[in-house]
Amino acid sequence: MALRVVGSSVQRKEVFAKVTGLAEYVDDVRLPGMIHGLTIRSTVARGRIREIAFEPGVPWDEFVIVTARDIPGKNIVSLINDDQPYLAEEFVNHLHEPVLLLAHGDKDLLRKARGLVRIEYDPLPAIFQLEDATEVMKSYQITKGDVDSVWAQAAFIVDGEYSTGAQEHVYIETNGMVATYDAEAGVTVRGSLQCPFYLQKALMTLFGLPAGKIRIIQQETGGAFGGKEEYPSMIAGHAALLAWKAGRPVKLVYDREEDMAATTKRHPSRTRHRTAVDSEGRLLAMDIEFTIDGGAYTTLSAVVLSRGTIHAAGPYRCDNIRVRSSALTTNTPPHGAFRGFGAPQSLFALERQMDRVARAAGLSPEELRRRNLLHTGDTSSTGQTMQQPLDLEGLQRRALDAAGFDEKVERFARENRTSARKRGIGFATFMHGAGFTGSGERYLQSVVRLETTAEGKVRILASMTEMGQGTNTVLTQIAAESLGTEYSQVEMARPDTALVPNSGPTVASRTSMIVGKLVEKAAAELKKALPLPCDYSPAEFGECVRQHYASDGAVSAEAHYQEPPGVHWDDANYRGDAYGAYSWATYVAEVTVDTATGEVQVDDFTALQEIGRVLNPVLASGQIEGGVIQGLGWALYENVQWKDGGMVNNQMTNYVIPTSMDVPRMKVLFEEVPYEHGAMGAKGIGELPMDGPAPAVLNAVENALGIDFFHLPLLPEEVLSALGHVG
Repeated sequence: MALRVVGSSVQRKEVFAKVTGLAEYVDDVRLPGMIHGLTIRSTVARGRIREIAFEPGVPWDEFVIVTARDIPGKNIVSLINDDQPYLAEEFVNHLHEPVLLLAHGDKDLLRKARGLVRIEYDPLPAIFQLEDATEVMKSYQITKGDVDSVWAQAAFIVDGEYSTGAQEHVYIETNGMVATYDAEAGVTVRGSLQCPFYLQKALMTLFGLPAGKIRIIQQETGGAFGGKEEYPSMIAGHAALLAWKAGRPVKLVYDREEDMAATTKRHPSRTRHRTAVDSEGRLLAMDIEFTIDGGAYTTLSAVVLSRGTIHAAGPYRCDNIRVRSSALTTNTPPHGAFRGFGAPQSLFALERQMDRVARAAGLSPEELRRRNLLHTGDTSSTGQTMQQPLDLEGLQRRALDAAGFDEKVERFARENRTSARKRGIGFATFMHGAGFTGSGERYLQSVVRLETTAEGKVRILASMTEMGQGTNTVLTQIAAESLGTEYSQVEMARPDTALVPNSGPTVASRTSMIVGKLVEKAAAELKKALPLPCDYSPAEFGECVRQHYASDGAVSAEAHYQEPPGVHWDDANYRGDAYGAYSWATYVAEVTVDTATGEVQVDDFTALQEIGRVLNPVLASGQIEGGVIQGLGWALYENVQWKDGGMVNNQMTNYVIPTSMDVPRMKVLFEEVPYEHGAMGAKGIGELPMDGPAPAVLNAVENALGIDFFHLPLLPEEVLSALGHVG
């Protein structure tokens, strides 16, 4: 069947509701008898709770109050390691840790009550810096070849240490939930979230109830970027506990200050590299130590660390690789999922290191990479053989040509001799694994269902959530293409654990490639179950569905995940096929550095990526553009400032993110190499653009100034200090 829907930029499914204001977000929800909730949080980073007192000034008998002693099930946020409580009992381990919950119908009175709760602590020593941390949450080691045997053979050995700071998600809509409780039906939570079945599992443990008594419904969600992957289990539990005790619906919505202070952020990191190359500039050994700050509780640190570890050696061919990694415990609010999921941290370090290795070997950054890039048939750090057609040399060269790289290197070097505004150009070549790491997809066993409706349409039932990235649109395109019908004849069911099967979480660049493939397979099964003629039009398809529904009822078809043949991951030895497929890219950044102010301005950006088949060109370009801007923010602007383990610049007035004036000219380009096990040939896209901007920008700054920088974000004062103007 010729492509008609896939590959075109159809109108987004939810666009009408959003532009007309019909879309209902959490704070739009109004239920009869609903009251409002609020969280009382720790004011010390670590300590023993000595006393909780309620000062006079409000009618406390009118308030719903929940403490850890009220919890009907287990006081843990069930995820990977059951180490984080919903409410602190005897000890607190980070600033802003939840201690108790309040609810009342009057929001003003509720805010007044917040200031009248007095909690006394016996403070305990706390650890705030990664350098001081010793408690290991999780560790991994990848070993390929024998690193220690080759140092003596090396013509050049380059050491480097790189660090990255935290990053706030800054989604447009803050975290929020509305919960109800009924003795017969159980708990129902509506909220702004990414992963409804994560919440269901967590609340089953919290209340000691079976799955049928915990219902999670996704409201329209105003952005997430990973920040609404694991954290919603916490706020959903709090809203549900208040509703359970109150016997009334409870709405709990954070304001921006609370959301920024209390929720998860990108893990700060430190990466140490030791790289050996021969006289021809070919990699002999890569010895890497990758460390992330997990904060006070594990959340998703173990799997963030896993992805960062696997990506640490990048898209390079090397016979001797050792990656040792660890997530360490500190007394800050837990860090968690963020777009890229550990790969941006380790790839930043790697791509900065590769520029420095090139300089040591007397090669250009392009040539050093060209001599070492992976080819089809080569093996990665985990021993995975690259089975897909792979032309990274060509990809890199095409990106550099599109950016005018060679000419600009020469011109900028010439012009910089007499200018106070130094210009530079740099790039990064990298990859991102699509789908869950290792055996994750096999364990998930995702399911998608399609069903016909009385109106002659087909409805997709899946747990994948729309949060601005285009899930509803792309999955609908895949279904329409597979069914041979119009885009308008397919609709998406709202993610609701009572109605849709568990298709896994909306994370890990898996939506199009993994779940989209299940939609494609389910559509093929649905076609078989319908009495369709051999050759039919979309109109005939709709009429067939209507007639069959009228006579025999709805027809449905399911698809269950099956691992592609030849894919194997050894969990015990941490080796094998880490991902079914990788997306590949080269990003080129052009910058101007003002030596008087230290300001770095990104003038031009070229992003070329190979992501399999492009399903929707406008949405794909939007993903890249948005990811690049987010990456530029992490590289140059977003500086989380900490004091005693808490974020102190937790307002949009003092946490700086890129504005429209900071966005460079941007060229987004795609190469299409269809992946046979992805939907219509697609691979992952959503996280890839987060990986490349930061190293490309800092490589460009080094090209402009001849000075190395090793830390993100690169702020003007650090540039001035390096230039000798201050400090």
